[in-house]
Amino acid sequence: MKKRLFLSAPHMGGNELKYINKVFESNYIAPLGEYVNKFEDSIKEYTRSENALALNSATSALHLALRILGIKEGDDVLASTFTFIGSVSAILYQKANPVFIDSDKESWNISPLLLNEYLNTCEKKPKALILTHLYGMSADIEKITAICKEHSIFLIEDAAESLGATFNGKHTGTFGDFGVYSFNGNKILTTSGGGMLVSANKEHIKKAMFYSTQAREDEIFYEHVEYGYNYRMSNVLAAIGVAQMEVIEDRVLKKREIFSWYKECLEDIEEITFMPELEGTRGNRWLTALTFEHTDYNKVMNALNDINVESRPLWKPMHLQPLFKDTKSHLDGTSEALFNHGLCVASSTIMTKSDVEYICKVIKESLE
Repeated sequence: MKKRLFLSAPHMGGNELKYINKVFESNYIAPLGEYVNKFEDSIKEYTRSENALALNSATSALHLALRILGIKEGDDVLASTFTFIGSVSAILYQKANPVFIDSDKESWNISPLLLNEYLNTCEKKPKALILTHLYGMSADIEKITAICKEHSIFLIEDAAESLGATFNGKHTGTFGDFGVYSFNGNKILTTSGGGMLVSANKEHIKKAMFYSTQAREDEIFYEHVEYGYNYRMSNVLAAIGVAQMEVIEDRVLKKREIFSWYKECLEDIEEITFMPELEGTRGNRWLTALTFEHTDYNKVMNALNDINVESRPLWKPMHLQPLFKDTKSHLDGTSEALFNHGLCVASSTIMTKSDVEYICKVIKESLE
């Protein structure tokens, strides 16, 4: 059987083992050491973030952001409904109430129109918005930022999937009060697991550092006035991240090239629609996402699985999850339609054009 082609397999850059060996030589294995600092610096340089904190996951980063912004039990927090559970679970950690906003057709990301509608009509004012940049593609972030400022709510960008994506040349994750990146095993940059919290506010990141290291006071002994968490990234994983950052632009360009191959092969099929890219933006095309107007996506997914190629339905919206059956939402049906008709296809940066052409051939055959 042909070796399986995954949605987004890890792709090492070349220096990972070299840097890991240096970590072992130094014996700084724990969540401190030169590579943690180097990784944070590389993210700041690349995204032009002013401050960055390396953590054990993007979910931890979101949790810290909510706590630092004062989100507490009973508060309402707006969120994209069309996203992965990790984007919103931190709201529950703070015992706050998620409020889900639907997508627009122009970006598949959260709709500025619906967001503004909700904020102009809601009885209880939300404290914050967690905005997801879906599948590595920028939301209409300038409009959304303006809406948040007008209504005096905090903006947290879940850029877990969108490292390398930009809006008018500015990186996703750097518009809001906080931005969050993920380095999970399937992301465009992977450290096997991990995340990064960024902010223009130095004091916010300083406080996040304090909470992420068990909230220990500045004493020779262990003194605690507040509770914290064990959320920092290890020096070993940071070493992988430093090596990965050396090739991040190559990975973004390759993801975009893979998307262009799919579009070239399938653009003549009228029932297929690809995830759009807003004017003035550059998505990282983490996953190539598309919808079928008439064909059941399961038929395509099964055909691809038969040739050992991974594909996956688009995210099931949060408002459809049993966990959130009683949660407030402001919807127009866009995300449900996308979920019912959409599929993510294999987009690993190790793929060749012939791989994509073969996948497209199978997709076409399954549609006939």
